[in-house]
Order: sequence, then C-alpha cells, then structure tokens
Amino acid sequence: MPELTVLVLFGGKSVEHEVSWESARNVVAALNPEKYKVLLVGIDKDGLWRLCEKEDLERGECSQHCEEVVLLPHPEGGRLYSLSRREVVATPDVVFPLLHGTFGEDGTLQGLLEMANLPYVGSGVLGSAICMDKEVTKRLLREAGLPVVRFLCVRGSTIPSFSEVADILGVPFFVKPATLGSSVGTAKVEGREDFERKIAEAFQYDDRVLIEEYIAGREIECSVLGNEEPLASLPGEIVPRHEFYSYEAKYLDPEGAELLAPAPLDEETTRRVQELALLAFRICRCEGMARVDFFVREREIFINEVNTIPGFTKISMYPKLWEVSGIPYPELLDRLIELALKRAQEKRRLKRSFR
Repeated sequence: MPELTVLVLFGGKSVEHEVSWESARNVVAALNPEKYKVLLVGIDKDGLWRLCEKEDLERGECSQHCEEVVLLPHPEGGRLYSLSRREVVATPDVVFPLLHGTFGEDGTLQGLLEMANLPYVGSGVLGSAICMDKEVTKRLLREAGLPVVRFLCVRGSTIPSFSEVADILGVPFFVKPATLGSSVGTAKVEGREDFERKIAEAFQYDDRVLIEEYIAGREIECSVLGNEEPLASLPGEIVPRHEFYSYEAKYLDPEGAELLAPAPLDEETTRRVQELALLAFRICRCEGMARVDFFVREREIFINEVNTIPGFTKISMYPKLWEVSGIPYPELLDRLIELALKRAQEKRRLKRSFR
C-alpha cells in the first residue's frame, strides 16, 4: 500500500492557470504509485476547489461532477471536506502546490496550509511573498550586495515619462507587472511610440509595474533544492527564438526557444552562478525549491528573478537541470516531499503557548 497521501493542488485564480495544469500532469505522472496515493484538487478561475480524477486532469478541466471541497484545519493535519456530502472525504499527509502566480505562489496559499496544519512542498509564507514581488526581491538582493539590473517601480499615479525612464535606464528597456510570472504582461520598449501602450498593458495585471534596464546578454537559470543546506544544480541556458522569452515562446510556440541543459559556460561562471543562486535562495528565505534566473553579459552576472514554484512542464528547466545534475524526476519529487515533511516535523517542536 502507498505510504503517503499527497494532495496535488493546481489551477487557481491566476493568469498562469493553464500552465499549472500542465505542471500537475507531469508531476502526477512521475509520482511513484507504490509510495504515494495521489489526491487531485483543481482550483477553478473563480477559486472553487474541486476533487478531480486523473481523467479530468488529462482533459484539462474539472467537470461539474467533480465534488466541491474545502480545506478544514485539524490538530493532526487538515482534512478535505465535501460540501455536497457534508463529510470528510480525504486526509492528506502532504500538499504539493503547483499553483503558479497569484493566490498560489505569493504566500496566500502557504498561509492557508499553515493554518490547516498541513505540510507542503516549497517555500513558506515569507519566502513565497518576497519572491512573488519582484521589487521587494530586487531591493533585498541589492541591499545584500548581490548584482541586480537597474530598475524603477511605479504606480499608476506616478508613471514617469519615456524621456525620464530613458535618461535613467537607457533604451530599450522592459516593463512588467511587479507580481506576476511566465512573462505575462512583460514587454520590451524600443521607443516613445510604444511606451504608453505597453506600460498600460502591464498595469492591467498589477497596480505596480517594474521598469528594468535591458541587458544584452544570455539568459541563464539555476535550480536550487533543500532547506537549511540547499544544493544548486548545473546552470541551464534559454536561447529564445522570439524577441525575448515571452509567454508565447514558453508555452504556445513549440519552437519558441532552445533549452540548453547544462549551459555552455566556463567553469568560473558556472561556479559563480551556483554561488549566487544559493545566496539569493537564503536571502529571500526560500525553502524546498526555487529556480533563480540570471542575465550573463560577458563576465558580468545579474540576478533577474527567484521563482518559488517553478514550472514542472515537459519543457521546464527546474526538473531538467536536476536531471542533468544527477537527480531523476521521480527522485526529485521524493526529495521535495521529504523536505516538506522534515520542515513540518521541525515546526511541531516549537512551543505555541506560554505558561
């Protein structure tokens, strides 16, 4: 019989909803059925939780027959409760969240799981919230002396003119929502004529927009795994065939980018990327897993982003980089679940009352 019941959470109220389903398909296919009983809960775009079957996951939608469930806190671990049957229908041992973006990767879900007393894969509330906010991430890394590109963060009431941005960051530059992923709302601004349109589009997804210096360099990624003593994978490289590594290049165009794993880097650059990835992981209070993205321009290395729930699709770099670093996909999932359970066990030792 399987030893552990793993609740795989996917979908969610996010523009990355569809990507989440693809990640879930790949994770579920790789989880060892001799070790794990898998529960599937798909969260629709309205935020409803539905208990699904594998057929629903493969089809790409939770049908109306899927039971609506809620998560109930319990001293011995959260329970899934059916609203139609009015009874507990499942007791997970650990949660594997694959909710990319808003309401999944930003600390909100992690807070719910903490309140429900359920172990979960990935960073906690603080690390998730920090890394979802690109402005906060960059400020923390810069304060720690780590290299980040020059940037501005603006609200709708304080949008600078194109000339003001160009004087500070040069041209071209990038605009992107401050708290989204998968390059949604991200655009390269080449001149005055497209600045207003592209920044307005970014503001459709967030009330803050990041404006970043353009780095004409290579896009390098490094996977990190662990809690107190994390490990860094060999770096990989994204070679976009579009203008940049956009949502279309990532998920819609099968020829949108070439993924090089490992990246053709010299030994010193490889070592420095791994070192910076581990530093960023610790500074941002990450746990379990993260993918750290870089720009490399000749000998210069800049940290771009830290992703606490990286993609697990067939083309995703996080598992690919561990494969080439010696950890196969099923073993990687085993390790992530073990790290989640270990962290929960350590938290249970803490006192929660004072007498």
